[in-house]
Amino acid sequence: MIYDPKSNNAEEFINHEEILESLEYAKVNKDNKELIEGILDKANRAKGLTHKEAAILIECEDQELVERMFKLAEDLKKRFYGNRIVMVAPLYLSNYCVNGCVYCPYHAQNKHIARKKLTQEEIKQEVIALQDLGHKRLALEAGEDPINNPIDYILECIKTIYSIKHENGAIRRVNVNIAATTIENYKKLKDAEIGTYILFQETYNKKSYEALHPTGPKHNYKYHTEAHDRAMEAGIDDVGLGVLYGLSTYKYELVGQIMHAEHLEAKFGVGPHTISIPRLRPADDVDPEQFPDALSDDIFAKIIAIIRLAVPYTGMIISARESQEMRRRALHLGVSQMGGGSKTSVGGYNQENKDEEGTTSEQFDVNDTRSLDEIVNWLLNMNYIPSFCTACYREGRTGDRFMALCKNEQISNCCQPNAIMTLKEYLEDYAKEDTKEAGEHLIEKEIKKIPKDKVREIVEDRLVKIAEGQRDFRF
Repeated sequence: MIYDPKSNNAEEFINHEEILESLEYAKVNKDNKELIEGILDKANRAKGLTHKEAAILIECEDQELVERMFKLAEDLKKRFYGNRIVMVAPLYLSNYCVNGCVYCPYHAQNKHIARKKLTQEEIKQEVIALQDLGHKRLALEAGEDPINNPIDYILECIKTIYSIKHENGAIRRVNVNIAATTIENYKKLKDAEIGTYILFQETYNKKSYEALHPTGPKHNYKYHTEAHDRAMEAGIDDVGLGVLYGLSTYKYELVGQIMHAEHLEAKFGVGPHTISIPRLRPADDVDPEQFPDALSDDIFAKIIAIIRLAVPYTGMIISARESQEMRRRALHLGVSQMGGGSKTSVGGYNQENKDEEGTTSEQFDVNDTRSLDEIVNWLLNMNYIPSFCTACYREGRTGDRFMALCKNEQISNCCQPNAIMTLKEYLEDYAKEDTKEAGEHLIEKEIKKIPKDKVREIVEDRLVKIAEGQRDFRF
């Protein structure tokens, strides 16, 4: 196979030989300080890095240079996304699955867990519970099962979610994380007005991938790896990537992940809207000794920083798998989105949706179990703006239109005012008193940072209207 980032063939745009050659080149140059400093100078110009340059950085062990990486990653995040952190919540629809993924408790051979699929009425209860927390943006999760979770079920769920308006609550953006599917089905998701289509690769190493997915349709490496291409060909502007760090060797995965971003750029002119960075976590019926490639917090931090340097325009998502301390650290390394009050079980948000024993089966252990309000308060006290904004998606700033603004470091002209206004909505409708006090103090400071007088005046006027009960202003 020949490496070709523009190819339609997964084994050419994620080329095994090219990854091995890049990793070997990186080993040879791991102590080449002049070369590494040149790569960091390039990163500082905010034009991204190649997969080979990323490989060199992951090999670098010079602590002074690693600290420079970390500082650059934080600077780039601020340049592109400011101090905003977008809040999102997963919503699990069904844990029925026909695949045999050995790292996931939903695998078809697991007879321990109670299988559950939400009815539309149960989805309504879940969404109301999420709205009552303050969420505006969801990521739908469902196992792959053509009988229990067909595309028509997913589409019905999306329609139900968008239809629910409880008090001042509304879900304004539904992202979808479901199995690789056909162009026809992606067109249906596009017509259902989804936000981002997210699909984790799990591992880019084909041999490992096939061993980790021994049975079921997910076994097909080529079909899975080319899914984002089909989604974009179907008209879905925004797609999200992710690997599950700890399944295979992290250096291989990092290079593969950057190659995938390069491929989307080369073929479509639009790279990944988001990159997720989950690590393997304990889960039911999963033997942790099968996975000797777990990575330390320090290596994980380095990976986060390198992804930010290599793909500076992407939104980076860290889940509640990680501890409060690791999430705090990640905020300084490039992360721009996180969950709050997340539940990884089907029916986890509403008590009435739990099974007869009062429990539900989680996909993985949640490490950060704080409520959304606790996380909002925590962010505010670190001078981050918890943002519930969904304006770009609803204003048509998606795909190449979003990327053009983002790459030119102009997206903050929209995002900063929208983040302030959606935070104000949260404070009025859902925040506890100390959170509201902290939020109002931060808003007062952030308004002064809006560079255009006219925009600042509009925001100030709208904040008054929000306090009076009006909702959903956006730029």
